[in-house]
Amino acid sequence: MVDFKRHRYPYCVVWTSIPGLTWLFPFIGHVGICLSNGVITDFSGPYRVTEDQMGFGNPRKYWQLDPARAQGGQVGWDEAVTRAAEVYRGRMYNLFCDNCHSHVVTALNYCAYDGKSNWTLISLWLRLSIYSRYVSYFEAIRTYVPFCILVTLATVLFFAC
Repeated sequence: MVDFKRHRYPYCVVWTSIPGLTWLFPFIGHVGICLSNGVITDFSGPYRVTEDQMGFGNPRKYWQLDPARAQGGQVGWDEAVTRAAEVYRGRMYNLFCDNCHSHVVTALNYCAYDGKSNWTLISLWLRLSIYSRYVSYFEAIRTYVPFCILVTLATVLFFAC
């Protein structure tokens, strides 16, 4: 069960904003994947997979997954997440090619989640966009307010000139 106060998200993909980037594009952010005990793992920099401390702050959204749909159930899930973390501890971070999303996709492919071993960045983004839930209304507002302010300022400046 998800525990928002302790930031525990068992069997979840979690999302948080990236300051600056998410302000311009609210659908772009940083992701991690959680073990069965809710501990978050995320590829947050070169050769760095953190546990329990996301690179850009606590999760704002989460997508709850069903461990029964992972090959091997709970054990298979944890092995896949741990294996993906080990692989990404040996990788250089690249914002466009090999990033936090790639790390999560690798874990989903290792456990053949939903019977698939061909997860992609696009399929992850799409499902995360459709099935994720905000941790709270406040976090939803926090995600979109900077974008709305920037759009409002741009509109005012455009029509004022």
